Amino acid sequence: MSPRDWRRLDESDVRVRPGRRGTRPRSKRRPEHEDARAAMVVGVDRGRWTCALDGDPDRLVVAMRARELGRTPVVVGDRVGLVGDTSGAPDTLARIVRVAERSSVLRRTADDADPYERVVVANAEQLVIVTALADPPPRTGFIDRCLVAAYAGGLEPVLCLTKADLAGPDEVLATYADLDLPVVVTRIDAEPDELRARLTGRVSALVGHSGVGKSTLVNRIVPEAGRAIGEVSAVGKGRHTSTTAVALPLPESGWVVDTPGIRSFGLAHVTPDDIVAAFPEMVEAAEECPSGCGHLGPPDDPDCALDGLVAEGVAGAGRLASLRRLLVSRARLDEYAD
Repeated sequence: MSPRDWRRLDESDVRVRPGRRGTRPRSKRRPEHEDARAAMVVGVDRGRWTCALDGDPDRLVVAMRARELGRTPVVVGDRVGLVGDTSGAPDTLARIVRVAERSSVLRRTADDADPYERVVVANAEQLVIVTALADPPPRTGFIDRCLVAAYAGGLEPVLCLTKADLAGPDEVLATYADLDLPVVVTRIDAEPDELRARLTGRVSALVGHSGVGKSTLVNRIVPEAGRAIGEVSAVGKGRHTSTTAVALPLPESGWVVDTPGIRSFGLAHVTPDDIVAAFPEMVEAAEECPSGCGHLGPPDDPDCALDGLVAEGVAGAGRLASLRRLLVSRARLDEYAD
């Protein structure tokens, strides 16, 4: 074409070379998966999730996380949607395409300086804090921290004192008398009927240090716990689940989530306001505190408004002392910290 012919060209003659990936824009829409089957995660191991289809412990399915979920965390207790092969047959694999909103979460950090929080269990209604009365002796710092995690995560805490045949519970009961905390006391030589009744029909997480008798309780409450754990581990082709949380079905109804023995319970993710929220009679007054108030009272927080509640008779001195003990445990300021 001569230079003179170029003058006859207009925009209709322009040609754009398509890119290597084509000219079709990439859609951000994702499949809605309306046919996804509901399930509950009961075990996790190395990128594979064992799920109970429709919450039925006899219908276990192994699944992987769908690509569209990215790094969305999926933990024991999560309610998920599954697509693909949900038969549960050997060597089959479904896909987790949806994670429902959680009603509660049990979180912890490795220690108070660790900025990364870990969700241990999702959607549990109760947190059963298992503590031995002797061998090993009770550790109130650990109990306090578990209480804080329960209050902050929306779980109802229950204190389970084991080995009452070795030591009496009175001292521990007195420590938590003002918290309106349900307490169950068990003995090695007796069936844990009271605890069994409290767990039936609900989803409960058990937490405790190694050696406090948590595994013994689980084996008594779930007679086939060993077989159930083995099934979850075998389906997921994973290692022994004592190193990870696993949900076990109760004989009548409900689930018990057995968590591994915990050495520390960091609370870096919890704020003082999270703890105060568990004491309804103090929430409104706490909002009147100066900015940055830790609600610890004198000398740390001399202008804390919570002290006035006791003087006015709105809150009991024992309740305020219990709240501040939990706040101290969270702040790791004295011997209550673990």
